[in-house]
Amino acid sequence: MEKVDIIGGGIAGLALAGILDPGRFEVTIYEQRPELPTVGTTLAMWPEAQEALSELGILGAVRSRGAMIRTGALRSPSGEPMLSMEGEGLLGVSRPALLERLDAAVPGSVRRVVGRVEQLPGGAGLTVGADGVNSVVRSNLRGRHSAARPTPFLAVRGVIPGTPHPQDIGEYWARGQIFGLAPAGGGSNWYASFRSDLGPDKVDVADALEVTRSRYANHSRAVREVLAAATPENSLAQRIWICPPLTRYSQGNMVLLGDAAHAMTPNLGRGACEALIDAVTLGKLLNRLPKEKALAAYGRKRVMRTQLLRFASSLMGRVALAQSAQPVRDALVKQVGNRLSRARERAETSK
Repeated sequence: MEKVDIIGGGIAGLALAGILDPGRFEVTIYEQRPELPTVGTTLAMWPEAQEALSELGILGAVRSRGAMIRTGALRSPSGEPMLSMEGEGLLGVSRPALLERLDAAVPGSVRRVVGRVEQLPGGAGLTVGADGVNSVVRSNLRGRHSAARPTPFLAVRGVIPGTPHPQDIGEYWARGQIFGLAPAGGGSNWYASFRSDLGPDKVDVADALEVTRSRYANHSRAVREVLAAATPENSLAQRIWICPPLTRYSQGNMVLLGDAAHAMTPNLGRGACEALIDAVTLGKLLNRLPKEKALAAYGRKRVMRTQLLRFASSLMGRVALAQSAQPVRDALVKQVGNRLSRARERAETSK
């Protein structure tokens, strides 16, 4: 039995604990929270992430708690569609519901330790950093130069009762501001991002909501109604943090997963997906290969892909939150939307 210490009991940590062979590994999860969160925004599960959930045996259970997202649009602040989009079976599920199902998939043989990890426990054959953007494992692995840094942007988000109208679903782009709205398992998931001096560490949710309502006061009726229904009890607010690029995720007996390896801005909606895929990929490799070969294969499969997504997400964020050249940006988006619409019409006509 090889001893595996997983630092962090979030999405990546629970998924890895759920897929590691309990007959081969003695697993301990270290998590600072005494219980799972009850408030959290909706996460978009792309097809690859749904495959990872299937590997864990919980895809059906997660689908029963979520909602399929098939349509949406990039919109102006008034709600006018600039670019319509059709999804390929995107699954939206709240973070608390996803964590609940992942937690239930962890074998009973896994040991749980509650408390903040300031210094890594010793004696493990493998120490896994699944401890987020401010990872203690990453600082031990890559040094101080790998420390996370705050962006200028605040993320305010939540879930309110009631399903959004299809004509309101999508992402609203303004000058230096984003607002998103999507269905969320019987409710409406919303998020807003903009430059703010609040934080960077602890952000008061009530203060953040007040600022958000002020910043989006001239947006569409749908946006204003969502923000009017948001409360500190069903909302979250935090500074967006990122970590610098890494060229490798493992060294010796330490390895990184999820945000500890590739924390990215939320603009592509890929953070939670890639954390799941990291965990399932690593777990399957460890189950069938010696540790050194498994870690090498994990690096080949995951480093380049996730670093490219980290870069692409940052680039999308700069475009969406542009403070200048907004008219040019919106004109280009509308032009792309018009061309795609004409292409779809031609395809329908030719059938």
